[in-house]
Amino acid sequence: MVMISCENEQSLQKYYVESEQSDNFISLDIPASIISLKEDVSPETKETLKSLRKLNVLAFKLDEDNNEEFLSENNKIKKILKNKKFKELMRGKHESINFIIKYLGDDDELDEVILYASDKSKGFVVARVLGNGMKPDKIMKLLNDLDNLDKDNPALAQLEGLLGDFN
Repeated sequence: MVMISCENEQSLQKYYVESEQSDNFISLDIPASIISLKEDVSPETKETLKSLRKLNVLAFKLDEDNNEEFLSENNKIKKILKNKKFKELMRGKHESINFIIKYLGDDDELDEVILYASDKSKGFVVARVLGNGMKPDKIMKLLNDLDNLDKDNPALAQLEGLLGDFN
């Protein structure tokens, strides 16, 4: 019985691996070491970036032919994120995009930050930020201060191109 119940609960990692094979998904893995900052950023922002190891992005782009799959996949990811092991950091809405930020770890040190954003007319994105010793308050400050990232960085240009389809 225990094995059956464990197998029914899909992990976020397993979902990523299975979804990467679908034509409706776009995935991108970025090591944090290639993300650069502008020269005039604070030491705190530099320290926060050093605590990040990698960023995994999985995006489902909605079109006129895959609406049913979008609804199914969107429900799957929502079900995964309802797992009690994910603690909610923030929830909100920006224009037509609903977003949730969750994390794994304890309140003092995060192991993983998950950003889920969905737009009923464009699709959804799930980003996993993996790191060592990430601090919740510093991660939130970094998320709020994305202007400090070097926009000329090729990795960010690739990510921006991927996410640009969702604007």
